[in-house]
Amino acid sequence: MAGAPSLPALRFAPELLLAAQDVRVAFFDVDGVLTDGGIYYSEAGETLKRFHTLDGHGLKLLQKAGIVPAIITGRDSAPLRLRLAALGVQHAVFGTEDKAPAAQHVLDQLGLDWSQAAAMGDDWPDLPVLQRARFACAPPNAHAEVRSRAHHVTAAHAGLGAAREFCDLLLMAHGAYARLLAEHCP
Repeated sequence: MAGAPSLPALRFAPELLLAAQDVRVAFFDVDGVLTDGGIYYSEAGETLKRFHTLDGHGLKLLQKAGIVPAIITGRDSAPLRLRLAALGVQHAVFGTEDKAPAAQHVLDQLGLDWSQAAAMGDDWPDLPVLQRARFACAPPNAHAEVRSRAHHVTAAHAGLGAAREFCDLLLMAHGAYARLLAEHCP
């Protein structure tokens, strides 16, 4: 396409990029971060979840850049496990409200520490992880206490690209965004 931009259109404040620069693992809550926070039940009682493809592609891009996406969630469901398997996410802890020890276990497995971690959450159970991580992010529809403790509150809402915005910020801080974009539009 003639006249297409040669530089990325997306921009983040330099202080955000600096704060997220050394991140090697990104923790994500599910309900209210990777989904809109609604919980849907069928007549048979099975949980249904809606995921956005922008968020999924963001998780895949993190992996390409060498940043490990990890899921720490208070719920467990077959749809979630299927989605994470399709995205190649290898680190996930399901059905825990005690999220900091779960995240510590993932860090130990990866040989990393909290100074190399970022996290995105939306409610009080996420606060212990958000407060320990080097970089904390929240969607705009997160609880006020979570938003007040986040380094960055996304413009996009949960389940509608908020996680992708977080991923893009990490990719830029890591210096991988422009390279990955160029691979998609040679």
